Amino acid sequence: MSKFRAAITGIQAYAPDYILTNQELENMVDTTDEWITTRTGIKERHIQKGKGLGTSDMAVKAVEGLLEKTGTSPDDIDLVICATVTPDMLFPATANIICDKAGIKNAFSFDLNAACSGFIYALITANKFIESGSHKKVLVIGADKMSSIVDYTDRQTCIIFGDAAGAVLLEPSTDDNGIIDSILRTDGSGRVHLHQKAGGSVKPPSYETIDAKEHFVFQEGQAVFKFAVINMADISVEIMEKNGLKSEDIAWLVPHQANLRIIEATARRMGLEREKVMINIPRYGNTTNGTIPMCLYEWEDQLKKGDNLILAAFGGGFTWGSIYLKWAYDGKK
Repeated sequence: MSKFRAAITGIQAYAPDYILTNQELENMVDTTDEWITTRTGIKERHIQKGKGLGTSDMAVKAVEGLLEKTGTSPDDIDLVICATVTPDMLFPATANIICDKAGIKNAFSFDLNAACSGFIYALITANKFIESGSHKKVLVIGADKMSSIVDYTDRQTCIIFGDAAGAVLLEPSTDDNGIIDSILRTDGSGRVHLHQKAGGSVKPPSYETIDAKEHFVFQEGQAVFKFAVINMADISVEIMEKNGLKSEDIAWLVPHQANLRIIEATARRMGLEREKVMINIPRYGNTTNGTIPMCLYEWEDQLKKGDNLILAAFGGGFTWGSIYLKWAYDGKK
């Protein structure tokens, strides 16, 4: 069977209307706008409000917008992968729920959990189905309602996260553009520094776990920061060297929006000026799996066919990775 290259042929994203500012957080926990901005670069984040609304509801808005924008029928979608750490429920998969709500009837679907690296893991997983020739239209979604697992009395974590969703359409490339290469890595020993303590099979929900606030994000900030700075930068440089790319060959770095200092350190290691780096963390915070597709969506009208992009992410677990792709179309909104 012939090998096809997969290309992103459309992008859409969604963020909830409610904006939680640093000033509002000052009234909730012992923090200040200056403290938050200096350490993270974040000024505000979008939060999903409303009873009964979950990750799938944000994702459906992105998916429906993407299908309309690309003129794609829900019946033509072969596969849906949703990267998330905040599924609507443990089962069924949030991807299944998205398909039902969006009217996608002919696809199989599943969730992928690789923390903040989930979207690029999902993108490469979907890419393999396109490459094999078995699938022609694949949706890759990155979506998280991080506000559902954030303790708003913990000033170390509640300042970081926001809610958002993004979706891309992957199709076989008709030219040399598309996903060229990837490097994905994992170090499970890092789990002690960033995880959710309870809710899984090791520590199922109980009155004790709820009272101990063990269903929220737990993070040892300094350890995570140090590992992320080194590894996200290193793997971005590694994929450049592997493919013979110099800094002047790169049109855009599309980094996971975890922390402004991590983004800046990665760009410096790659020899890129800030003008070549997609940065929207001041307005959205860390939306976990939503960060990279949100960046692509916001910069879509600046992207040109043939542009060299490096996507890079780092997440709990630890997981990290990078993707080299050539953008497949002249951007439009």
